[in-house]
Amino acid sequence: MKASPHRLDKLRRAMQQHDLDAAVVIPGSNFLYLTASVHGLMERPLMLFVPSSGRPAVVIPALELEHFASHGFDAQAIAWTDSEGYNTALATAVRTLALDGKRIGVEGQLMRFFEGVALQRHAPQATVVDAHQAISSIRLHKDAEEIAALRKAIAISEQALGETLEAIKIGMTEREIMTFLVARMNALGAEGLSFEPIVLAGENSARPHGKVRDQYRIQRGDTLLFDFGASYQGYHADITRTVFVGAASATQRAIYAAVKRANETGRATAKPGIAAGKVDEQAAQAMRDTGFSEYILHRTGHGLGLDVHEAPYIVQGNEQVLEPGMVFTIEPGLYAAGSTGVRIEDNVVITEAGCESLTTFSRDLMIVG
Repeated sequence: MKASPHRLDKLRRAMQQHDLDAAVVIPGSNFLYLTASVHGLMERPLMLFVPSSGRPAVVIPALELEHFASHGFDAQAIAWTDSEGYNTALATAVRTLALDGKRIGVEGQLMRFFEGVALQRHAPQATVVDAHQAISSIRLHKDAEEIAALRKAIAISEQALGETLEAIKIGMTEREIMTFLVARMNALGAEGLSFEPIVLAGENSARPHGKVRDQYRIQRGDTLLFDFGASYQGYHADITRTVFVGAASATQRAIYAAVKRANETGRATAKPGIAAGKVDEQAAQAMRDTGFSEYILHRTGHGLGLDVHEAPYIVQGNEQVLEPGMVFTIEPGLYAAGSTGVRIEDNVVITEAGCESLTTFSRDLMIVG
């Protein structure tokens, strides 16, 4: 993957809107989006300086330089070695770009304390502000290439889930099922996992972020909840499906039907021009109308892309207007503590005409095992 100058232009437009003379980006999703280069956060700081005009500069450990350069992002590289330390390189970047006394935006949710202190030390007259939302906004609208990567990640995930459900037998543990699911995603071409998959059975399914157990063996009548996703070219699937082992009680069926209705309502509500919060309001109301309001524990969804959780957030009160290219989850859930939990999560994209579900796996009630 090569860097796209178009993405740098998007950042500079965002900087102009927020009165920033420069932005500093460190390894993470925004860095990957701009440079196409993957680097981990470590004790060696790597900082990309983007001025409002002119050539960017990157302060980079020498051992990372070749990898960075191979992706074609045009920046003045100011490399430093372990023996030299990073302070001279950082001072050079500030001086070269004339940043002292300027207004500099940083990723406030990502930049570490020591990096912020070092930046302020070398640009003591600069105003350093949290511009995380402004910088991240460049990833809000996905292009065709990004949507294609998401489709691939989702296709891998859905095929792996189908194969896993066929393999389930009463007596398997949550860990065994999760391990099978991961193996199938890897075999089908996943380049990584969006997060450690969640496979929750019985009363454990009523914990929205429950932990996979090693010892519990699934039995007839259990609810079985999957929340998982493969990643492909850095883009993440995030899918939840809930099934039942052997049989489903009348209560389980009623809860499932309520969540399915809420999922349908959320997808029908989502369209260009609608506030993100409205989707949550409508989906939650659909569940309240069924009499299960006390089982609602979380919002309806979140944005999805290079991060598993990013804007737009599908939560009541969020007035952000949905626009074509925005990708997010619709994942209503109901959780009866000590008994059963049901969540149905789809990944959708706003189109000019409305809302397309990128996920296609059946939402009908399923009995497995």
